[in-house]
Amino acid sequence: MVNVIVLGLVSFFTDLSSEMVYPLIPLYLTSVLGATPVIVGIIEGIAESLASLLKVYSGYISDRSQKKKTIAFAGYATGLVYKLALILAGSWTGVLFARVIDRFGKGIRTAPRDVMVAECANEKNRGLTFGIHKMLDMAGSALGILLAYILLRYYGDSSYLTVFYVSIIPMLCALAMFAFIRQKKEVIISGQREPFWKNIRGLNNQLKLYLIVAFLFTLGNSSNAFLLLKATATGISNQNVLLLYFIYNGVASIFAIPFGRLSDKIGRKHLLVLGYSVFTMTYLIFAFSSNSLMIVLGFVIYGLYTALISGAEKAFIAEIAPQTLKGTMLGLHATLVGISLLPASIFAGLLWKNVGSFAPFLFGAILSLAATIVLQVGMVNKRDEK
Repeated sequence: MVNVIVLGLVSFFTDLSSEMVYPLIPLYLTSVLGATPVIVGIIEGIAESLASLLKVYSGYISDRSQKKKTIAFAGYATGLVYKLALILAGSWTGVLFARVIDRFGKGIRTAPRDVMVAECANEKNRGLTFGIHKMLDMAGSALGILLAYILLRYYGDSSYLTVFYVSIIPMLCALAMFAFIRQKKEVIISGQREPFWKNIRGLNNQLKLYLIVAFLFTLGNSSNAFLLLKATATGISNQNVLLLYFIYNGVASIFAIPFGRLSDKIGRKHLLVLGYSVFTMTYLIFAFSSNSLMIVLGFVIYGLYTALISGAEKAFIAEIAPQTLKGTMLGLHATLVGISLLPASIFAGLLWKNVGSFAPFLFGAILSLAATIVLQVGMVNKRDEK
């Protein structure tokens, strides 16, 4: 369990650094660089999708080489380059370049890190293990947002660059934590591992179903940047928008461990179906919100959705994937989700501009409801089989 805590602290410091910056990006783009919501959607969609192409490959290389720690470190190290590129960016194209660098690093590190977390668990505590990691991850996010809020409050809305500079410090702390990670040794049998696409038909049908559903669901799950823009469109100030994002991350951190443990007890299906249902409710609230109170409620429920889904879905994939393809399958899931974010974010921006700010959220709620129904009908709960 020591490795889980250390890996969690790596994510804690990384997300502390990243979330000092991320919620400011749409505000920085629109209020300082003069970008439109469509441009915000294009930037987020391109950055997420291009980097996501690396996630399945990164997972495959991790399975083949077993150098998970080295690959993950390389991915986290790009966080420093990202901050420097963001500081130097003088236009929305510069921000796009910086975001691609950031997502490039995430694409490299996600799968090997998740495999190392999975290796610390067994069937009885896999959800709890991923819940602990997610709790530390979201706690770092919440603290990063709070620090960004304090800096903006102290220096004013013109202090974006100050926040970008300060965010470098926790990134250095994250990289230092790698000295304490102990990678599990595995004997690699010659000829044991083949490219997963050669045996794609042999994959578990439940895994195939979930990968397809996750892809379709994400077509309606646009970038979180649109949640922040919706809050400002309702009349909430830039500084207070950061507090809303802090609430979201705080709620997700508080409930990550209880929901992870719950998935171990009652099975992954029930948590995934409930999570998708809560997401539907969240997007309906954002679609029809007319005051700040509804927006606050939306961010609270969105935090519950994140806590419900994160540990359960990774635990599900890790336990149902072939032993030699865990990294590949975790990476493939992240790749499919990331690829669908490009059309999702661009379409959300176009709906916002041409139909109204309610439209992307209503569209997302409809797709989420469809995904919920498919999972409820087609997914088998392993706990119910015993």
